[in-house]
Amino acid sequence: MNSALIFIALAVGVALFLGIRARRGKDMSLEQWTVGGRGFGAAIVFLLMAGEIYTTFVFLGGSGFAYGSGAGAYYLLGYGSLPFILSYFILPPVWRYAKERRLLSQPDFFASKYNSNALGVLVAIVGFIALIPYLVLQLKGLGIIVSISSYSAISANQGVIIGAIVVAAYVALSGVHGSAWTSVIKDALVMFVAIFLGLYLPYHYYGGIENMFTAIEAAKPGFLALRDVGQSPTWMVSTVVLSTLGFYMWPHMFMAVYTAKGDGVLRKNAFILPIYQLMLLFILFVGFSAILQVPGLKGGDIDLALFKISLQTFDPWFVGVIGAAGILTALVPGSMILMTSATLLANNVYRPLRPGVEDAHIARVAKWLAPVIMAVAVFFTLGGGDTIVALLLMAYAFVTQLFPVFLASLLKSNPVSKPAAFAGIIVGVSTVAYVSLTKQTVAGMFPFLPTALKDLNVGMIALFFNLVVLTVVSIATRGLSAPGRLSANAS
Repeated sequence: MNSALIFIALAVGVALFLGIRARRGKDMSLEQWTVGGRGFGAAIVFLLMAGEIYTTFVFLGGSGFAYGSGAGAYYLLGYGSLPFILSYFILPPVWRYAKERRLLSQPDFFASKYNSNALGVLVAIVGFIALIPYLVLQLKGLGIIVSISSYSAISANQGVIIGAIVVAAYVALSGVHGSAWTSVIKDALVMFVAIFLGLYLPYHYYGGIENMFTAIEAAKPGFLALRDVGQSPTWMVSTVVLSTLGFYMWPHMFMAVYTAKGDGVLRKNAFILPIYQLMLLFILFVGFSAILQVPGLKGGDIDLALFKISLQTFDPWFVGVIGAAGILTALVPGSMILMTSATLLANNVYRPLRPGVEDAHIARVAKWLAPVIMAVAVFFTLGGGDTIVALLLMAYAFVTQLFPVFLASLLKSNPVSKPAAFAGIIVGVSTVAYVSLTKQTVAGMFPFLPTALKDLNVGMIALFFNLVVLTVVSIATRGLSAPGRLSANAS
């Protein structure tokens, strides 16, 4: 057994141990399983939210995007801190509203605000559909990490299956507590590895960060600048805006807000988390370092940039350490995504079909659904797919369609009617689905647009249609859904 396998096995074993032990002393009621009894302090909420940010996307997608796209990767830095500016203002009222009404999920919030269980079902379905590719993203990254860091002693498919079993086991047993506990060790290890690689590799191969960029520009002129067409400034700005608005529309990020013991916890995190985003810069440095040292990676293989350069730079034991950190970036967020997905189906799709059913029954259903959902995600993962960045951006466009209805619900006088909320969300997600399935671009759909607008992120086009429909239907149905609007104005 090579030395790398020791660290890989240790990471998986520690994650499983901490995930299961997290249930100790807890009754694992539905509230404990989903939102930790609403008792997490600033440190745990920070780790939980940071754990959802630093996924396999950081390890593989971020470095791979820098390797393959150059300046296009800068969008990560652009939106890395902007959501937390929003969070200072929007999350405290969400937490207060949820605590007062003992809400458990994101759809609960929408259903209560608009006095519509049907809207809650719609939001649950949208969230679930978006979470599946996000879970696939984690498993896809996990398979890559395990295979490469083990020097192919474990295949990618075997890595996916092992990780899926571990996550499904401790999610079913411990829920959000398992995610919180494993986040502690995961964040410490990921921070160390990211900063070390981001500094060491440029100095090892180029003599410094400035020298690295000079060498890249000499070898590939213009690669470090935004393109005139494609990944242009228009694409950059629209992608940053889309990602910022959609950040807290992810169901698992929304539910993480409920775990806080007070709204002050969320404001403290709004100050700290932007600083934590600086770690993304080091991940980009890794990708840039690999451009000239590991040339020729194409298509989905660009996601291998970090490990390809690590394999030729370090001894197997340290590659194992890097692999261990990477594995945790898949297991921890994957567990939160899985728990949230199971909650959406059990609490917001199944429960409306069984009015009056007790929370204990819903908790059992959610725990049994977790391994079923994981099996579905494994099926899609083993079937292949797009690069990690492509998967993430598609899912982001989907959940962002919830933002206009959400933002309106926070206003003192909500201008959006219940029918309009339905119509806007449906039009937005339908547009994203159509574009994703047909591989359309803005330029292809609207050739008459000015050149400067043809590189808009397609998610922004869907959001535009969403807003138009939301406005028109709200005006047309004004006064027809007064109960829902009264509920929306409650605080």
